[in-house]
Amino acid sequence: MDAIRIRGGRPLKGTVSVSGAKNAALPILCATLLSEGESFVRNVPALRDIETSVALLEFLGRKSVLGPTTVRVGADTGTSRPEAPYELVKQMRASVLVLGPLLARFGRAKVSLPGGCAIGARPIDQHLKGLEAMGAEIKLEHGYVVARGPNGGRLKGADFCFDIATVTGTENLMMAAALARGRTTLVNCAREPEVEELARVLNKMGASIQGAGTDEILIEGKESLHPFDHAIIADRVEAGTFMVAAAATGGDVLVEHAPVEHLEGFLAKLRRAGCVLTREEHGLRVVRSGPILPVDITTAPYPGFPTDMQAQFMVLMCLCNGRAVITETIFENRFMHVSELLRMGANIDVHSNTAIVNGVPALSGASVMATDLRASASLVIAGLTASDETEVRRVYHLDRGYEHIEQKLAGLGADIERVKGVAG
Repeated sequence: MDAIRIRGGRPLKGTVSVSGAKNAALPILCATLLSEGESFVRNVPALRDIETSVALLEFLGRKSVLGPTTVRVGADTGTSRPEAPYELVKQMRASVLVLGPLLARFGRAKVSLPGGCAIGARPIDQHLKGLEAMGAEIKLEHGYVVARGPNGGRLKGADFCFDIATVTGTENLMMAAALARGRTTLVNCAREPEVEELARVLNKMGASIQGAGTDEILIEGKESLHPFDHAIIADRVEAGTFMVAAAATGGDVLVEHAPVEHLEGFLAKLRRAGCVLTREEHGLRVVRSGPILPVDITTAPYPGFPTDMQAQFMVLMCLCNGRAVITETIFENRFMHVSELLRMGANIDVHSNTAIVNGVPALSGASVMATDLRASASLVIAGLTASDETEVRRVYHLDRGYEHIEQKLAGLGADIERVKGVAG
């Protein structure tokens, strides 16, 4: 396995460019299944999850070509098979996003249950309830969701209210409703920018979707949709990660293409922590020269503080001048990075879904193990601030969500390298 080796203590300085948003690219790639022709997705990050999505599209009969920043999804060859096997779905939970498009397009689908993940169980009951409201017949057989449209045909428009706001659930039902007969009204929808981006693409394809980005979305089903060419938005979590790295190291970094309009809740906390944020023509500059001030955060659905930035912000608070309280409300098991930060000298007490962080003067290097994607990023940031050497193991998690992160950080002056073949 690969590891990331860091010799910390260097303030980050310079310019870093944000890649395309993984969480926008994945549902958009699934949306290509709704049409017969060839589609182009641009500004795609080079990530393991993108490779998995392309492999899944290939399995489903859509020959795809993955370039450095593009994916070309080939036209329907007439050999499509509406089945997503466990071997592919287990690699990436977002694979469940093929369920809605397959069922809408072919009237049937067989998709492996994604199960939970390292940061907690994330059931798909809201996806299934919504599809059932649209007339789908759904059975669970041997770890698979087996779904059929009404009499094996097209779904029907329906009114459906999510019990809880779910991003992938909202996306799955939007895609299904785009080809359903009649109008669908979805209530208590997720409001994330990635949901808006998917709606933008579906409308390019000829769909009629209104209200994406609010808690109520209206979809008028169409008989068919056509291919598209689209460049996806920048990754707000990657942008936020580089901003925290700049702040934690006392740096001065211009984050190019940062989607500032999608980061307001996070940026407000960064300012309170003592950072100076300046909008520039091509992005946002983050500077910190004074002490890190303690800031309490509570994760919340968009537009609140993102759960995907909780671990990274915790590292910043480990170095604050005081005490900060971090409350995680989205996932029940998202403090696994805490034990690794303790190995680096952090002072953190966890009580249920709350972490009490008492700032320390500095962190020290250690050998630590990544447990999930965002935890991996937090440990890299901790290593950038630490004295001595830090080795972050199991960084295959990082490769799921960050494009060449060690190269980008090295471009900002970090002493960082990828090491091949590290045990554990």
